[in-house]
Amino acid sequence: MYLPAHFAETDPAILKALICAHPLGLLVSSSAEEVLANPVPFLLEETGDRVMLKAHLARANPQWKHIREGARVLVVFQGEEAYVAPSWYASKQEHGKVVPTWNYAMVQARGVAEVHEAPEWLLPQITAITQTQENPRHEPWQVADAPDRFIDVQMRGIVGISVAVTELTGKWKVSQNRSEADRAGVVSGLSEAGHAAMAGMVAAGGARNKGDGS
Repeated sequence: MYLPAHFAETDPAILKALICAHPLGLLVSSSAEEVLANPVPFLLEETGDRVMLKAHLARANPQWKHIREGARVLVVFQGEEAYVAPSWYASKQEHGKVVPTWNYAMVQARGVAEVHEAPEWLLPQITAITQTQENPRHEPWQVADAPDRFIDVQMRGIVGISVAVTELTGKWKVSQNRSEADRAGVVSGLSEAGHAAMAGMVAAGGARNKGDGS
């Protein structure tokens, strides 16, 4: 990934927080013949310093056969993103030398993948990933709510994937390369356009550049 230093996010806690907030990752694998990419919801698990991503694919999806031998894979997690209009920059009024751009936050996870077909692995995985999404609901659904035989049939149609993460790379392109006045204009413009989360990220990114610890 192209990563200018001023857009690099290196805090592991921030990178992992994005993954948890935006768990639908793009799983990318390659062979001598082709490159495959599929959107897959992941669950992040930590044991000490070890980070593991767990998911499952439809058995009919050929990608799991790509990684049966423990191939290295890439998983891309896309966070907040928004268009930035040049009219928001204060510098437009000064010299007009401005162009549109796009702000975004992204994490790329690289690691070694492993395939899991045993029900003893699959059931805890689908239970855990379901709980992360259902628990905030007023009446959360549980895997145990469905008949056991039905769940058994469903599990025969999926294959588990785990990725032992060896590298996390974060790119936070949130107008850090613009002046304070331009960033203030971007924050205002994004807020008016309904992108409050990205507006907050631009404000926080600018403050961090000034070294105030926020």
